[in-house]
Amino acid sequence: MAGPIKFLGKLNSGMNRLTVYAVCIAVVATIAAAAWLLHTVKASRLTLGNDNSIDCTPTIIERVRGIGQWEFLAINDEEIIDTTRTGFFSDDELVRIYYGTLRIGIDLRGCSADWIRTEKDTVFVTVPEVQLLDYNFIDEARTRSFFETGKWSNADRKAMYEKARRSMLERCMTKENIDIAQTNAREQLARTLQPIAAPKVVKILP
Repeated sequence: MAGPIKFLGKLNSGMNRLTVYAVCIAVVATIAAAAWLLHTVKASRLTLGNDNSIDCTPTIIERVRGIGQWEFLAINDEEIIDTTRTGFFSDDELVRIYYGTLRIGIDLRGCSADWIRTEKDTVFVTVPEVQLLDYNFIDEARTRSFFETGKWSNADRKAMYEKARRSMLERCMTKENIDIAQTNAREQLARTLQPIAAPKVVKILP
């Protein structure tokens, strides 16, 4: 009986050692797997920052074009226009007063595709030249005759209307007023575009 018992004791002791070895191997494998997983997670960590390389130009242009016509200076004017027609016995005279508001600005829908461009962390804006936004600036509802003798046709009144229109353009569309409107355009565009372009910096070009 001693022989089988001794054999069983040795077998049991060997199995215990195998169990210990297996446990050790499992622990080492678990540690290795955890280390690999940790390394992988660190290597693939997401960066939640702003990518300044993204071109935001199309978005900015689309937002700005949605404004349509942007007025930067409005000038109220009135003109007294008179005309005289020489007759055989007497002269006929017509004096009319015209009122108008000339609006100077930019029609953003007609701007070129490259007036706004992005380079790295800066948005460059070339401000278009300001212009008269509406050529029908005379308020015909307020136009009235100040003095009138004789009979005048629609053609006569139309000629006076065109004369008043030319006078208003000459009086209001001066270099000084255009420069004021252009300066206003630069300042207002800079203030409007900066929040849209952030975190990029908006630079208005001369």
